[in-house]
Amino acid sequence: MTNHYFEAPDDYEPAPGDPLSVFLGGGITGCPDWQAPAAEELLDMGLIVFNPRRSSFPIGDPDEAPRQIAWEHRHLHLANMTLFWFPADQVQPIALFELGAALGEGRHIVVGAAPGYPRRLDVEHQVALAGSTRTVHFSLSDVLDEVIAHAARAAMVPLAPPPAERD
Repeated sequence: MTNHYFEAPDDYEPAPGDPLSVFLGGGITGCPDWQAPAAEELLDMGLIVFNPRRSSFPIGDPDEAPRQIAWEHRHLHLANMTLFWFPADQVQPIALFELGAALGEGRHIVVGAAPGYPRRLDVEHQVALAGSTRTVHFSLSDVLDEVIAHAARAAMVPLAPPPAERD
């Protein structure tokens, strides 16, 4: 079976027939590891998952920050959709920047911010001002449900009529 889980800095190379991919955008530094349960649920659904949270980040290596940033940029743009989750307590400026870029580029995103997230109102207004009708969910569970529902809809393609009916 092909690996469907890619944690920074492991690279993904798309191949024909690959399932849909999801980038886990949102808080890392000072935030709980929400990515692990999210990745597990999405992997169980057969999706490819890009996780920027490393199990061990070599903080003392000055070359790793640029490598991490480049990995995130590449995989954000490779993903079929991006899940943004803003846990409570931490502002997460890089995730906000990535959300703004995704809104401006028209990529498929699903957004959620915990009720205690200090910039939740900003996220709601920025999403609305981008002309989006997206819901800013209050729970990670609701975000995952929307990602899975979108993946299920995207995987459905109309069948071609049988050869005898084509004329």
